Amino acid sequence: MAVFFDQAKVVVKAGNGGNGMVAFRREKYVPDGGPAGGDGGRGGSVIFRVDEGLRTLLDFRYNRHFKAKNGENGMSKSMYGRGAEDLIVKVPAGTVIRNAITKEFIADMVDAGEEVVVAKGGRGGRGNIRFATHKNPAPDIAENGEPGQELELELELKVLADVGLVGFPSVGKSTLLSVISSAKPKIADYHFTTLVPQLGMTQAPNGQQFVVADLPGLIEGAHTGIGLGIHFLKHIERTKVLLHVIDMATMEGRDPFDDFKVIMDELASYHLRLLERPMIIVANKMDQPQASDNLEEFTKKLKEYYSEEGQETPKVYPISAYRKEGLDALLNETALLLDATDFFPLEDPEEVEHVVYTLEDEAPFTVSRDSQGVWELSGDRLEKLFSMTNLEHDESVMRFSRQLRGMGVDETLREKGAKNGDLVRIKSFEFEFVD
Repeated sequence: MAVFFDQAKVVVKAGNGGNGMVAFRREKYVPDGGPAGGDGGRGGSVIFRVDEGLRTLLDFRYNRHFKAKNGENGMSKSMYGRGAEDLIVKVPAGTVIRNAITKEFIADMVDAGEEVVVAKGGRGGRGNIRFATHKNPAPDIAENGEPGQELELELELKVLADVGLVGFPSVGKSTLLSVISSAKPKIADYHFTTLVPQLGMTQAPNGQQFVVADLPGLIEGAHTGIGLGIHFLKHIERTKVLLHVIDMATMEGRDPFDDFKVIMDELASYHLRLLERPMIIVANKMDQPQASDNLEEFTKKLKEYYSEEGQETPKVYPISAYRKEGLDALLNETALLLDATDFFPLEDPEEVEHVVYTLEDEAPFTVSRDSQGVWELSGDRLEKLFSMTNLEHDESVMRFSRQLRGMGVDETLREKGAKNGDLVRIKSFEFEFVD
């Protein structure tokens, strides 16, 4: 049996930009050659792309780390470094991507060939040709490449299907899928023979084609983790129409209407808007002698149920999946309902939180002091500037010092009590504070 993986965690690392170069022209008969150090190349980004050939997230079980290449360093004679190629990672259609740490939504990848940049490559550092001015025509300054983004991501697959089969275990969902499509789900006379979602392409007698998903059987308490339903209820989110399959022959000794109410309660408990999905009730196993009487009683209770709710009663189609009876009418009605139904997500787009970043959202740096009295500077913006500073050249170090002063680091250290000679640390780099 094929293994179905619908959740995975991966780490993606975009490539760093190439370092800028400090170089000067030294050509014969060319006076005042000037700077000639080129820029570094752009680091490769990590891009997720939808591949129609993939059905699960199984590939991410064995390969959890994806790292793009770094950009090429700048060179002398004003030659720029080559940019790195982007790393393309293929994912199945229906993959939802979130930041594993912040849980921030990143993308919902549905269409074939759709792409999203999940980690952006760093820009190349500038060479000294970019720092030449009339006051400093031969600068000894170059930048290191910008670090590429690194993220831990959560991937969640929600299968894409037009129609979802829901119901108790052993009501005949797998049998129904096997006779209306070329799918080969496991069929046996015990519960939970379907352990993973099964997809099948179906063609109605009117010629319309659509995809049907057979989901593992639901039982009471599925939304809280009982049985297998909690793992696969999310796959119903993508469907446009639900076929609620009910064992009308009571082969398991349960009452058909009680089964119906339990499943409806589970759908509502998972997400109330699932009840807004158009539904057709499939009364299966009508080849059994007791099924007709049960159907009559079920229909009566069903009308009372929806009458109390003030809603229109769904259509009930009696079939025998085993004998392939009543399928044409069911498939035609399903096709018509699909044509008349527009897909809507369970989450209202207006309810999605949008993060607006402003200059006041995050301080450019933070100051702390360790147990040994060393002042520690941290912060994304400050650490990025530090990473892009080439400490091998004095002018670059002086430029970084001016940047720190402009950010208010010196003033903040004084306010916190820093004195001449105190050690200050940025990552692993230490220097003395001079007031």
